[in-house]
Amino acid sequence: MRIAIVGGGPGGLFLATLVKASDPAAEVTVFERNRADDTFGFGVVFSDATLAGIHAADPVVRDALTEYGVHWDAIEVRLKGERFRCGGMGMAAIARKTLLAVLQERAEAVGVTLRFRTEVELEDLTGFDLVVAADGANSRIRERLAAVLEPTVETAAAKFIWFGTTYHFDGLTFVHERGDDGVFAVHGYPISPEVSTFIVETDRESWLRAGLDEFDVSQPPGPSDLKTKQYLEKLFAEQIEGHPLLVNNSRWASFRTRRTGRWSHGNVVLVGDAVHTAHFSVGSGTKMAMEDAVALAAALSAYDDVPAALAAYEESARPSVEKIQGSARPSLSWWEHFGRYHDTLEPWQFAFHFLTRSISGGKLARRDPAFVAATRSCWHAAYGPAPLETPFRSAGLTLPGRWVAVSDVGDRALWVEAPASEQDLPSALAALHSAVLAGPAVVAVHGGSRLTRTLLAEEARLVAGTPAMVIDDELTPDDAETLLLSGRADLVGRTSGSPDRHPLAGVSRSVGVSERSERTKGRAASFTPEASASEVKV
Repeated sequence: MRIAIVGGGPGGLFLATLVKASDPAAEVTVFERNRADDTFGFGVVFSDATLAGIHAADPVVRDALTEYGVHWDAIEVRLKGERFRCGGMGMAAIARKTLLAVLQERAEAVGVTLRFRTEVELEDLTGFDLVVAADGANSRIRERLAAVLEPTVETAAAKFIWFGTTYHFDGLTFVHERGDDGVFAVHGYPISPEVSTFIVETDRESWLRAGLDEFDVSQPPGPSDLKTKQYLEKLFAEQIEGHPLLVNNSRWASFRTRRTGRWSHGNVVLVGDAVHTAHFSVGSGTKMAMEDAVALAAALSAYDDVPAALAAYEESARPSVEKIQGSARPSLSWWEHFGRYHDTLEPWQFAFHFLTRSISGGKLARRDPAFVAATRSCWHAAYGPAPLETPFRSAGLTLPGRWVAVSDVGDRALWVEAPASEQDLPSALAALHSAVLAGPAVVAVHGGSRLTRTLLAEEARLVAGTPAMVIDDELTPDDAETLLLSGRADLVGRTSGSPDRHPLAGVSRSVGVSERSERTKGRAASFTPEASASEVKV
């Protein structure tokens, strides 16, 4: 079997190694447009908990991390002069250039042909039985076959840029600083004793105010944005003790989440960033590419027929990818809004809010019970009782706890139905701000998705200054407590109550319900508060 792999990144090299090691008779060639020692970016992070399948397939990554990698257990969050550490996060990082060199050596050792500084098009590869597109997020092969593969892309609002620094972080560290132009944040982690990765994110408005939009990102890879380098060195000088930033094709971008309807067509198949991406804050890009390699190599070994193998590969790998992308979406959203969290939440709550952006407080407690216990202690110091039992008072509305039936709020609330899609959030936010001028005791958010409900609730309490209730019958006590401890909501509502008192008993329709009754009939979230309540529906 003749196999062409286009792209010499970690995913492509690992796949080449696995296929050739499994079938020495196979002819495997990797085509890479750059030189062997060219690389953009600085480091690659792996979570210890996610590497079992990769290690089982081939020990090359494990050996590289053991010999050249940097390991740590805790994540640190820094802001406003305070530092919070949460353990149980076992991770390891390695310089990308080092990882590529190790993977190249391993591929050549098993007989893979590596052809660097070689650009190929599909027409150049007609003699191969299988063509693997491992050519990254900007895959030319994917775009060539877009009509049948049906790729989609979502572009984030936040801006990010990659640097390195000679400052040594002792683990994954998140640093937040408000400067004259806005809030900027760093993802920092060590990749060697001498160098750490230094990724900076900010919102578009801060980026523009700082005048950092002047670099021409349309020019070919290579030149770095030196104005931004100087700006960020000054802003974070105290945090990195005056150490310089290091450049390597360092330029601002907006993260693009890519999905692909079909992962293969004929004898062409996609792996890694060419077929899917997930925001780097969940640290899974390289891992997903290498797991794709494991799944594809296994499928090729199990099936003699190429189309059957490619179908089995997609069926095997897609569920894990979709799960990671699902977790990455709220994490990416956090980075689009972190400025408001920085400015409105107490430091202890900010740290908890950040670390629970994709998981619950209960899951976090299994990793570091002391960190979550300290967060609860801060809540007790501020409010007294446990979160769910803390009394609530607002504009004459008094409740004995924070997890309540919706009928307990009734006509004191502004009822807001969240949109199903984030694309519809702007109009929902505008309607919310207009409606809260009436001075409701609480904004009650229902419907939509968990993420859109949360974003509307945060807008109400953190921006509009009105307490917010998130309504979701599927939330567990852990989920409910996480919403409160993190500052995402002031109340958690449920539409189901005790057997003798259903929360909607005696409730008549709210303003605007009749106009949408047919469209929303039968939907669990389409409850109606008392007749005198107001409702915002977008």
